Amino acid sequence: MTMELEVPIQPKLPFYLRGNYAPVADEIESFDLKVEGAVPEGLDGVYLRNGPNPAPGKHSGHWFMGDGMLHGLRLGGGKAHWYRNRWVKTRALEGVQMRDQFGRADRTVGASNTHVVPHNGQIYALVESSFPMRMSPDLETLGTTDFGGKLDSAFTAHPKICPETGEMHAFGYDWQAPLLVYFVIDRQGNYIQREEIAVAGPTMIHDFALTRNHAIFMDLPVVFDIERAMKGTMPYAFSDSYPARLGILKRGRPSSETRWVSLKPNYVFHVSNAYEEADGSIVIDVARYDEMWRANSGAFDDARMHRWTVRPGASAAVETPLDDRSIEFPRIDERLNGLPHRYAYAPMGAGKSMGVDQEFSLLARYDMATGKRTERDFGQAVMSEFVHAPKRADSAEDDGWLMGFVYDKPNNTSAFHILDAATLESQAKIHLPRRVPQGFHGSWAPGL
Repeated sequence: MTMELEVPIQPKLPFYLRGNYAPVADEIESFDLKVEGAVPEGLDGVYLRNGPNPAPGKHSGHWFMGDGMLHGLRLGGGKAHWYRNRWVKTRALEGVQMRDQFGRADRTVGASNTHVVPHNGQIYALVESSFPMRMSPDLETLGTTDFGGKLDSAFTAHPKICPETGEMHAFGYDWQAPLLVYFVIDRQGNYIQREEIAVAGPTMIHDFALTRNHAIFMDLPVVFDIERAMKGTMPYAFSDSYPARLGILKRGRPSSETRWVSLKPNYVFHVSNAYEEADGSIVIDVARYDEMWRANSGAFDDARMHRWTVRPGASAAVETPLDDRSIEFPRIDERLNGLPHRYAYAPMGAGKSMGVDQEFSLLARYDMATGKRTERDFGQAVMSEFVHAPKRADSAEDDGWLMGFVYDKPNNTSAFHILDAATLESQAKIHLPRRVPQGFHGSWAPGL
């Protein structure tokens, strides 16, 4: 075990290289962790979280481009057995470039820094430019997969696993043709469908939505920008001329049947959930930005919880703000992916605007049935995304736990918090041997 010295605040550095965004320099592990409260007996598995952590001596040029690093905790029997962090051992970590001098992509190269998702007994570290990277439950890198040679495009960092069929629905996008490819992986891990979706141009598509009967694609006005690409930073910019719209495709049908509906200009990184109502309307809850990366791609605006409703036969979505507070990384009980949900959970800022560093200090619990928002305030601490884990397979929607990393800013330490999903009351605080940098997305992998 190693202890980390205090991270100095260096205002001249980009935000993603200072404070708790700064990378850690090595891999460690620690066993039999100190716990305040009690780890719930029903939690038996591994919590995994991914995020960018440039290796020593490397400068990624953007928060989204740093080398991937997993942080994990093994829980079981009422104990926190271990914490460890491991770089995803990609070819990009070794310095290999994904594109050659002609712009051709090698999808076996990529930072694998955005999400980590279990499916069919496998654990995949994901980044939206490349093939999935298989990982072991103890965070060791096993190698990329192309699903038996069938995957021929990038693979989203936000696949959706249908709780009814076990299928993994996913997509890949690029600034070169084909611009958007949708595909389905069945419960056994077989690649069973591929469709090319005709979007209006080379737009950045970070996430999408799934319902019981449809896949929904967000064709929004953050578009490939060759001048930014030549500078080596995030090569996308907001466009006032690019139309904002949703593409709706019935599951199992060919891409030629995609139906397009219009939206007001906006951008969305993350979908909370989507579902269908009895009359056939499609409801999509998102963290919505008015715009993104107009001036430069190094700063972020404020996202707010928003709802799109697409009525049968409508040419435009009904757009409804759900809150005026700044949030991001919304999550639900994933047993309800694509099905009607009542509760959503999201990190929230202390004010209506977040500022450059995006330091979330509250966890918001949204009751979509009543419109009520409740909050857990972490004070001077900074939280990351929280993930839901049900107490039992047949538990009610909010009869579970929420878990995630929280950074104690005054003391420069991190802890893993487990909360009651219904009340947001603390169940356990697991002290960690070092701070865990702000990252992106995680998953609870039960039984591993």
